[in-house]
Amino acid sequence: MLSTLLYLNWRSLLPLCVLVAPSSQDIFASQDPDRGLDKRQTPATSPLVDFQVSEPILIPTSTSDQYGCVYTQLLMDHVFAFSYGMPFVGSYTPPPCDFNRVTINFTVTSRGRQFDRLGLMYLGDIEVFRTSTAEPTTNGIVWTYIKEMEQYNALWKTYQKIIFDLGNLIDSTYTGTFNATLTGTFSTIPTLRATADQILPISARRSASNEASAFSVPGDNASVAYNIPQNAERAVVSLSACGQATEEFWYTNVFNSDISTFEDEVGTLYGYSPFREVQLLIDGQLAGVSWPFPIIFTGGIVPGLWRPIVGIDAFDLREHEIDVTAWLPILCDGGPHTFEIRVVGINDDGHNDASLSQTVGSTWIVTGKIFLFLGPSGFTTYGTPPRIDTSPPTLQISSSLTTNSTGANDTLTYRTDVTRSIAITSSIKTSNGSTYPASWTQQLTYTNLNILSSQGFTQYTNQATTGVDRSSSGYSSAYSYPLTVNSSFFTTPTGGIGITATLSRGLDLSVNGPSVFPSGVQSFNTSPALFALPGHQSQLVPYTSSPAPLPYLSGARTTTTQSGSASYLAAGNASYSFGTTSQNFIFRGIEAVGEGADMELYTTQVQAVNSSVVADAESLVGRRVGSPLLAQGRGGEAAVVQQYEGTGVREMLGRGPGRGGDVLVGGGGGP
Repeated sequence: MLSTLLYLNWRSLLPLCVLVAPSSQDIFASQDPDRGLDKRQTPATSPLVDFQVSEPILIPTSTSDQYGCVYTQLLMDHVFAFSYGMPFVGSYTPPPCDFNRVTINFTVTSRGRQFDRLGLMYLGDIEVFRTSTAEPTTNGIVWTYIKEMEQYNALWKTYQKIIFDLGNLIDSTYTGTFNATLTGTFSTIPTLRATADQILPISARRSASNEASAFSVPGDNASVAYNIPQNAERAVVSLSACGQATEEFWYTNVFNSDISTFEDEVGTLYGYSPFREVQLLIDGQLAGVSWPFPIIFTGGIVPGLWRPIVGIDAFDLREHEIDVTAWLPILCDGGPHTFEIRVVGINDDGHNDASLSQTVGSTWIVTGKIFLFLGPSGFTTYGTPPRIDTSPPTLQISSSLTTNSTGANDTLTYRTDVTRSIAITSSIKTSNGSTYPASWTQQLTYTNLNILSSQGFTQYTNQATTGVDRSSSGYSSAYSYPLTVNSSFFTTPTGGIGITATLSRGLDLSVNGPSVFPSGVQSFNTSPALFALPGHQSQLVPYTSSPAPLPYLSGARTTTTQSGSASYLAAGNASYSFGTTSQNFIFRGIEAVGEGADMELYTTQVQAVNSSVVADAESLVGRRVGSPLLAQGRGGEAAVVQQYEGTGVREMLGRGPGRGGDVLVGGGGGP
């Protein structure tokens, strides 16, 4: 029997207007940002619809025998105004029917002037969703993000306290509130992977006081202790971490020996190198690492890059999972064991010798979760203690400085290369009586080249991170995320401030086997089905476009790239940002049998110019499904950007240097 499903992604209601991107010479020919605006844009009266390009999310639209109950519940309806330290607190009661699949719909509107902000959703003490906001416009913005959440079924089955922390500031300058609604849809699908029986938080555990539970490091001791159930047969830890304030653009930071290179010109540079490692320690021993993806929030680099297409993962920050099953012979001994999260960078001696630092700048927001898969009650898992091979990473750094004709420091060039291997192995005997090897391995490579020239006002960053993680459970993850940014900052004789930047970045992520998180292919395994596409509500599209059914899919591969250029100008009491951004996105399923060949499930190519979509092409399982973004139109709107009160242009944007080592917050959480 065919069951109608709703195909949901970031495209809902997105408007269009074709504009010509101005050159930087056009923008900066005058110190008056209002000059010529009528030639660059068509005034808009409707809200700008922002979106994150991502794989489609499929949820049932009606009940049927095949899909059981379909139940939607309002989880939050709240206005985040002056909300620092004042999260939304609500309650959740499970729906009155059985379910095994959950999706949430997070929809936000805002109007006025505001920074981008960081948002964290908790069920009790456990973080379940990390997001960030778009920056509003004069005529307002709206966005919707849909997320699969059945990985938390163990929590959804019982009463929960919902805490949503989105710290915002409202005053005479920053006027934008965030009006947010959150709903959950609960349903049943025939095929679903196993989810954890128990989930434990690695957090500050402050929900009893109606507070958010994230750790802030350095500063907090991000450590917890638990007596792990002795019948645990599989254990996975996920890490959620992102940099704020002096650590938001960590990949542009300099070595500690170079922080004063341009002190007189742009102020003190942020240090601890452009390398970061998020570590998981069990009982003080390294159990695994995450080398973070360089998240760029909607105020990052140049704000005009991110309207309406936001940065990769900006609306849904990914977590990194580390299988710790090999530790179960120790963890299941009935005693307490500690789980700790650390963030480290690099210390240097000024002579190209380096070691991992014990701290970084301020601040990283971190939490974790322990997913436990349990055997029969009364059984104790045991085995051999883990053999731990976590040798220090190989670090290679170099730094050189050139001066100009006057003898002043002009160009700082610094390079960082890091490799690391981790292997943890043991043997496990579980409730079925069999003994099997348990292992976790990681192979990671990182390279970063930064060139700070023009006395610190121009910066070129080229970075690449690659890694392969493998578990004896059959889980594997291969990832690569390159980043290139070239930006120039300047001031005008009358006090105006400008930025120009070009950017290219990517994410290539393959996940196969029993991940604790949905890979996105589960819905494609549920066959047959029909999809109603936003913008084509009357057109039902089978996702099996060929006569043969889709093969069973055991994993997913996401490949996406973004490239763009943008300009910013602030003069007097006004500031504007213009930009062009393109994104290509391919989502593939990995076949469970044979050689695990990739099968293309969804693709899109989209381009935006000055806040309007000008090109869009989309296909679902090889079938072109139109261009939903081009089905509607609207006028463009200049990106009106908030004013900062910094003493220099780089400091103003939170991009690195601050006068006298001051700590400022630029984006991703605001001041």
